[in-house]
Amino acid sequence: MIHEESVSAELKRGCEEVLPEHEFEKKLLKDRPLIIKAGFDPTAPDLHLGHTVLINKMRQFQMLGHQVIFLIGDFTAMIGDPTGKNVTRMPLSKEAVLENAQTYQNQVFKILDPEKTIVQFNSQWLGKLDAVDLIRLAATHTVARMLERDDFSKRYSSGQPIAIHEFLYPLIVGYDSVQMKADVELGGADQKFNLLMGRELQKHYGHEPQVVMMTPLIEGLDGVRKMSKSLNNYIGISESADSMFGKIMSISDELMWRYYDLLSFKSLAHIAQLRQAVTDGANPRDVKIDLAKEIIERFHNKVEADNAHQAFIERFQKGEIPADLEEQLVTCAADQTIAQLLKQLGLTKSTSDSARMIDQGAVKVNGERISDASIILATNESLVIQVGKRRIVKIQIQRA
Repeated sequence: MIHEESVSAELKRGCEEVLPEHEFEKKLLKDRPLIIKAGFDPTAPDLHLGHTVLINKMRQFQMLGHQVIFLIGDFTAMIGDPTGKNVTRMPLSKEAVLENAQTYQNQVFKILDPEKTIVQFNSQWLGKLDAVDLIRLAATHTVARMLERDDFSKRYSSGQPIAIHEFLYPLIVGYDSVQMKADVELGGADQKFNLLMGRELQKHYGHEPQVVMMTPLIEGLDGVRKMSKSLNNYIGISESADSMFGKIMSISDELMWRYYDLLSFKSLAHIAQLRQAVTDGANPRDVKIDLAKEIIERFHNKVEADNAHQAFIERFQKGEIPADLEEQLVTCAADQTIAQLLKQLGLTKSTSDSARMIDQGAVKVNGERISDASIILATNESLVIQVGKRRIVKIQIQRA
């Protein structure tokens, strides 16, 4: 039997905040499964590993016997969440929402057990609210309280418009927690205002307030900026096994431990043993290989993970360039140097790191070693850029 303190530590593992933490400890002592809520607005159909940090946390609760509810915000997606935006976000059509929602379900069940996961759509209850219900819900909070939300406050201070319906968004997602009688709500750290709104509304309606657990935004391949498709530093969960393996092996040894904490299903005790082994002289490359195979097995299968490992050995460790590299179109300033480009592509951490790699002879363009960090690459050509043996991209440059 797992000790209660160990269970608590595993569940809080990697979380940025747990509010209030003492209430979470009390909830874990209840003699019933907790209701775990996590809401997703299906605003985009494709997920990368950064999105799975929260889903991994859901799986942890699920494996411990708690009831996980995967809430699809089909109603709220048609409003548009303004979080982190300096302009009003455009709502989606019902058709687009449902299409994205189906894609989400297909992807998340590579992590969650579909037989133990309840899937709900918040239109089930929100679609039944009439004008009187919405007015009463709006009456629970003041405009001053809404302006405490960081993105609203900044837009108000700078004179940028805030539509009335945007004030309804936090109230409506908070009302989801009332309807679901959630014990714990999971969400990204950027959703703090909305998550705490659920607690406040539960109190207003006479319910025991939920605990909120906030997961962090994971760093991308460059180890600095958040994982993002627009920054080209992501690992998509629908990518080929070979692509995933190569990308994971390209991360720094330091970032590897961050990925272990947030993406691996190995226990904290096991990860501590791996850390100690590396400290005692084990090659971190071998530990990274285990991480890559674990993640690929989750989204593909063991055979593909083993094949990707073998392909990696044959291609990357022998210094060969894969023939199936996908070409990316990259926009650069007219005076952008190779050192700056390497940083933009996530192949190095900084321009100074780029210069250091170039000085060491570790950078090649189309197989030719580069010795000058200030050169500007040509446009409208296919360029294969290689940093070391494992970081390889194929690009075509267009000028901004």
